[in-house]
Amino acid sequence: MFAKRLLQKALRQLNPQQGHEKLAEMDLQIAVHYGIPYTASDLRYDPIQRLLAIGTLDGRIKIIGGDNIEGLLISPKKVRFKHMEFLHNKGYLVAISNDNEVQVWNLEFRQLFYSLHWEVNITAFAVVQGTCLMYLGDENGLFSVLKFDIDDGKLQRMPYQIPINALTEAAGISSFDPQSIVGILPQPYTSGTRVLIAYEKGLLVLWDISQNQAVAVRGYGALHLKGEDSTNFQNSEENKVLESASENEEEENAIGSLCWASSTGTIVAVGYVNGDIVLWNMSSKPPSLKGKQVDTSPNIIKLELASGNCRLPVIVLHWSAVTKADNEKGGHLFIYGGDDKGSEEVLTVVSLEYSGMDTVRCVSRSNLNLNGSFADMILIPEVGSPEKNNTAALFVLTNPGQLNVYDGHLFSMQKFEGNTDALAEKFPDAVPTIDPRMTVTKLCSLAVERDSSKGLLKKTYARKAVTPTLSWGTKWPLTGGVPSEMSLSEDYGIERLYIAGYQDGSVRIWDATFPVLAPMFLLEGKVPGIEIDSINASVSSLAFCSMTMTLAVGNECGLVRIYKLHEKTGDSSFHFVGESKEEVQIMRHGKGFHFTAAFLVSNSHVQSLQYTNSGEKLAVGFENGQVAMLDMNKLLVMFYVSNTIAGASGKKSSHNLSDKNTDPNEPSKSNNCGEGTMQGIEEHHKSDVTHSSDLLSDPLLLICCENVLRIYSLKSLLQGNGKNIRKVKLAKRCCWSTLFKKIDEITCGLLLVYDTGAIEIRSLPDLEVIAEQSLMSLLRWSFKTNMDKTMSSTDNGQIALVNISLFRTLCFVNGSELAIISLLACENDFRIPDSLPCLHDKVLAAAAEAAINASINQKKKQDTASGILGGIMKGFKGSRTENSIAENILGNSSAEQLEEILSKVPFLEPSTTSSGDPEVDELSIDDIEIDDVEPSQPTYTPSEPNKKNKIGRMLFNFDSVMTGLVVTKFLGLAWAQSFVLDAQDQRSTRLVLS
Repeated sequence: MFAKRLLQKALRQLNPQQGHEKLAEMDLQIAVHYGIPYTASDLRYDPIQRLLAIGTLDGRIKIIGGDNIEGLLISPKKVRFKHMEFLHNKGYLVAISNDNEVQVWNLEFRQLFYSLHWEVNITAFAVVQGTCLMYLGDENGLFSVLKFDIDDGKLQRMPYQIPINALTEAAGISSFDPQSIVGILPQPYTSGTRVLIAYEKGLLVLWDISQNQAVAVRGYGALHLKGEDSTNFQNSEENKVLESASENEEEENAIGSLCWASSTGTIVAVGYVNGDIVLWNMSSKPPSLKGKQVDTSPNIIKLELASGNCRLPVIVLHWSAVTKADNEKGGHLFIYGGDDKGSEEVLTVVSLEYSGMDTVRCVSRSNLNLNGSFADMILIPEVGSPEKNNTAALFVLTNPGQLNVYDGHLFSMQKFEGNTDALAEKFPDAVPTIDPRMTVTKLCSLAVERDSSKGLLKKTYARKAVTPTLSWGTKWPLTGGVPSEMSLSEDYGIERLYIAGYQDGSVRIWDATFPVLAPMFLLEGKVPGIEIDSINASVSSLAFCSMTMTLAVGNECGLVRIYKLHEKTGDSSFHFVGESKEEVQIMRHGKGFHFTAAFLVSNSHVQSLQYTNSGEKLAVGFENGQVAMLDMNKLLVMFYVSNTIAGASGKKSSHNLSDKNTDPNEPSKSNNCGEGTMQGIEEHHKSDVTHSSDLLSDPLLLICCENVLRIYSLKSLLQGNGKNIRKVKLAKRCCWSTLFKKIDEITCGLLLVYDTGAIEIRSLPDLEVIAEQSLMSLLRWSFKTNMDKTMSSTDNGQIALVNISLFRTLCFVNGSELAIISLLACENDFRIPDSLPCLHDKVLAAAAEAAINASINQKKKQDTASGILGGIMKGFKGSRTENSIAENILGNSSAEQLEEILSKVPFLEPSTTSSGDPEVDELSIDDIEIDDVEPSQPTYTPSEPNKKNKIGRMLFNFDSVMTGLVVTKFLGLAWAQSFVLDAQDQRSTRLVLS
């Protein structure tokens, strides 16, 4: 009764509302996130910034770079992302949700920058790389264009749109009923001006945006034309087949996936829902002078992975080219689907070799076994080799959240065989949670006043730049992101540690000062010359004292290991204390944490460890209810105690609300937690308590059970009185609790976590609810059994927890995540913007942009020079190849020109094609006029006095206006190529060679 009256008096003196207002400032934020979400479903990659994006089914996007840099973007809605693409090197990611919301994410600021709701269902999406232009296809067959204006920060709808009826009319085929666009592929080396549009029922159209016309049309009906050459898409027989296909046949032959099967974009691989795979020749073959086809190679090659009538739909296709002597000779086609239904789930790799469509042959077939159900895959290109399509790595994503990696060197060969299971590598975890399996964690802050300890810790740990490699020596491809300037400073001190114990008995320690965890130490627990039973048992409890820089590790077999930090290499003694024997041995140690002692006084599971008296004593709580007190100076066992507090049931944790260090020799100290299993022992000294408890001469003991909270007078407990002075029943099951304080060192609160994922902040010592929020809704996790084992916190409101989900097949496959949560709005170092790593490297972006522009300018110069000289030679022959057309598009098209085309409504202006103008279609010898005119500035050398200079005037046709000046040498003469636009005829340009 006296203690209760004293408590009430203290509460009246405090004015609790002042402290309550401070505690109510709860604002949960995810400060650190590691691991792949278990709902991961899509993979995308930025080849310039070297970042991997992982979309999920619950509206999250995981970004992974290098040097342990990871980030998590969370959409306002818990909706799946069905399309996702980087704006390469721009610092933005575009994602389309299942409810057709187009979202633009800013990677530098990690925030949703802009969103736009689309009225109809978006069924296809592609980005014109190098630009901020996007192509969209919808369920009605409408092809649309979006542009993201970086300066304005908004998405703009471009006027350019192509309905399916307008496209079929322009292509010269009969009109189709509205059907979804299921795929959009910009053709390589065309700067987005040519795009392959795939419709649901099998129609393929290679569309030229600059000309508003179809370059090539293919359809599934062409497969029924046995021996028929369907090269000309306007072939009447092919049109009849396309038109007469039955409705059931169209549904059966619907397109499921597609990809380019050549780096030049002349062959496309299409997978169908009936299990067929077809290679289509998309080359547009111009007629010769006599009107005959130049190339008679077949347009179609059909691949079948199985011969059964009931096969799986082909839903994923990817192509990896094999380049020899700068020439593409074939490659590997990655296929998911196409096998007989009921067969083992695999990713099939078919190796193809060809020099043309008429020479395609299958070299080999391999199956990559999957650990779980297939989700997605992506090919990661080598740095600096986009034109060769060389593959650095293959990432395969399976459920739930498992990512395997294959070295790209395997796919640089035309044929690879052998045990494909041995080729798979697990995606490296910044913080391992499954291999090995994490069992317990601790997030601890180093004492502010212990600068010497921080300095000692920093001296024994030197960061090493380690460049990981894959099994065949390929460098790890994910290197994106920029560490914060604060973390790179030589003056920063280590302020936080994240410690994790594992099932194999090992312990890992990370520097958690900044929101990027840096690995520091790996402790394996081996002692040379001494065999200790159960040394490798699963770690069950951790405790760390920053004042003495000692770490205690308890395991499931009752063993307690003690590690101490050493600054220098030297000799020290190792102590083993057992129930019946003690042993001391001199050992050599290096810098870092050294194994100094081991205690085995019980065979029961170590449930809790807690340092007291500034690290001089260590309290050990066992699963059977016993408690041992260890002397850390003398390395001996002081005493055992038994479980004596009655009246409570279930798991418990105790917190000492003490204003002074109590005598550890008193056996009934806060180590007594009543009946049941002891969950945790935490002692908080004067800096950890509320103002009200400072007024108390009698320290308080708080015990948290699954369904009730109790506060005891510690003095009364020592006198044998077990009656509580405050009791609160909980409506939900509590699974974890901790005390925390604000930076003012005065305001203290109790944090409770329930098995529903909800969290509460309660005031002390009156235990009133101040704030509550759902932790699981923030993280979008489902609460797992024993998740409380991997939860830990610092004193000022930082919570670390791990979500480990298991999926059982023949072996364990896992998805796992680690998150550190910032609890209060203004009390957390993790919220300092300068401490966050940046997900967009501006320096790299500027350098890459300059290099790309220089390469384009050089390419334009080379193309212009070779085009003039090569045009003369080809003009005499009277023909042009498709490669020269593609090069002309690449050399003369730019993002500005493409944007100008897309800013106009198609089909309103007459076509600028010159195919109907015979005067400029072909170059004839009669078009060349030669005059003997002396050059104004002779450039030949004195050694060539007899060579004559000529002036040639030729009329050329250009698809777009070109101006410029290029100087090159040919046969010892200087050629000044000046392009002058004839204002009277925009289709023609007069070229003067001088």
